[in-house]
Amino acid sequence: QVQLVESGGGLVQAGGSLRLSCAASGRASSSIDMGWFRQAPGKGREFVAAIRWSGSSTYYADSVKGRFTMSRDNAKNTVYPQMNSLKPGDTCLYYCAEDRRYDASYCDPLVYKYWGQGTQVTVSS
Repeated sequence: QVQLVESGGGLVQAGGSLRLSCAASGRASSSIDMGWFRQAPGKGREFVAAIRWSGSSTYYADSVKGRFTMSRDNAKNTVYPQMNSLKPGDTCLYYCAEDRRYDASYCDPLVYKYWGQGTQVTVSS
């Protein structure tokens, strides 16, 4: 059974930084990548970033390019989104997702099989 556990969220002032993590226990060796999404109250789930489990490919939404950086530790099955220059608009519940369909887009939340329960990021002005 795959279990995803997010951590690292919290309260930070605008311009500050946070480092999130998601540990994917029981991840299948065939898993392609891990996706990250965020959701604000009253809005849909928004793609943030994704990282491949092999190679060096990363993907970022335009809203976070240049500010967020994805990294991973395969031995720990853990992905670390480093979030810098945070803005109040980044305030959201952040989710990690695993086991994307091989023939689907990494930015589509519907193609992921497993989801964490989310970690709250709050950025004050």
